[in-house]
Amino acid sequence: MKVVLLTCLLVLVLLLAGPAFVIASGTATLGVDWTRADRSPVGLAPDPAATPEAVVQVYAARALSWRGAFGVHPWFAVKPAGARAYTVYEVVGWRVYRGLPAVAVSNRDPDGRWFGAQPVVLAELRGAAAAAAIPRIAAAAGSYPYAGEYRVWPGPNSNTFAAWVARAVPELRLDLPSTALGKDYLGSGLVARAPSGTGWQLSLFGVAGLLVAWEEGLELNLLGLTVGVDPLDLAVKLPGVGRIALRTEAAPPA
Repeated sequence: MKVVLLTCLLVLVLLLAGPAFVIASGTATLGVDWTRADRSPVGLAPDPAATPEAVVQVYAARALSWRGAFGVHPWFAVKPAGARAYTVYEVVGWRVYRGLPAVAVSNRDPDGRWFGAQPVVLAELRGAAAAAAIPRIAAAAGSYPYAGEYRVWPGPNSNTFAAWVARAVPELRLDLPSTALGKDYLGSGLVARAPSGTGWQLSLFGVAGLLVAWEEGLELNLLGLTVGVDPLDLAVKLPGVGRIALRTEAAPPA
């Protein structure tokens, strides 16, 4: 019995080591006043005035406050061909607490900082592929089954939404990071396609599960936290820290 307890304690300590490191390194935006936090764009989105083709981009940035030590906040930014502005789809928890649908649809800056946190592009489509995907993203957002629910852990949350939409648009081949806490929440279901559409996952209420896919690799979900390995990209995935590449990409020639 003592061995089992010690083993469980060791596993818990290892799982929390990553988030603890993120807090210690200052990566998580602790103590930020959200009313004054920087939401300015960072220049990752193509200028609509100079980009007539359709564009789809998927972003993620560290969540606000202590939540950023564990996970990210994702969103979808779309621009139909000829449009002069982007439409952003995302799930925001405070909306549910105020009696509003969790899914927010807005024209905010597609590449704006998430309360001070720098976003990164997770996936992108251009041209005809983007034009075909945009109405399906809108339809998936409109049919999101947890529009009246929000839980930071184990879900449903903004990453549950991202995984839901990604399954409807497998062309994105969206590889949600290990820091996308809540991506493995399947509600009462046990089996689903991987968000990238290149494999399958098994999940028990988002608390424990296994994912095997060509794009994501092999992921183990323990207490909602993800540990994994991506053989194709030769990288490991750790809770809180995210992806760690085990090989250095060669710099392009000058």
